[in-house]
Amino acid sequence: MIAGYHVIFSAYGFWLPNDPRGSWSDFVGARELFRFGPATKTATRNSVASLPHDRSTRMAAKSVLKRPAVKFNGLQARAIGRAFSDYVAKSKLQVWACAIVPDHVHLVLGPLDMDVEHLVIQMKAAATREMESENIHPFQFQRTKTGRVYKCFARGEWKVYLDREDIPRAIRYVEGNPEKEGLPRQRWTFVSAYAG
Repeated sequence: MIAGYHVIFSAYGFWLPNDPRGSWSDFVGARELFRFGPATKTATRNSVASLPHDRSTRMAAKSVLKRPAVKFNGLQARAIGRAFSDYVAKSKLQVWACAIVPDHVHLVLGPLDMDVEHLVIQMKAAATREMESENIHPFQFQRTKTGRVYKCFARGEWKVYLDREDIPRAIRYVEGNPEKEGLPRQRWTFVSAYAG
């Protein structure tokens, strides 16, 4: 039985489908990106973020994106946190850890009443609405032909299904993640203590 989830979802441009370290993607949809190689689908459950790779190739691929890669600033991170707080209050979701860093989000969640993929879609939508309502969306002034703001989150998510013994380790990892980015640890009101 699944006791919890460690979910990571990223901002637009953070992790490309053909990242040399591996990716979650099955294909590269953009012709400009495909010049840098096919999708690098990985089946590992372990993080590949620290694997050695050709950084210059990765950065060259990012340079051909249609829009600049998103880097959330502090105001945007707080808006995302407010959106998550509202969502958690309405849904009674159990959140045991959260880190909102400039280019991705980590969550450790309790058992769910829905598919984790659907939950992530809803949380991204809530964060997007909040940033739009505060006029601080990264693409606030860049609109599609139909007038919609471009998406600031990448499609999909990375998820790890957690057993009880995995949860404390995942919480420690997420709580320490901002420090890897040179940021202080984060405290969010919607995060509840894991009782074990």
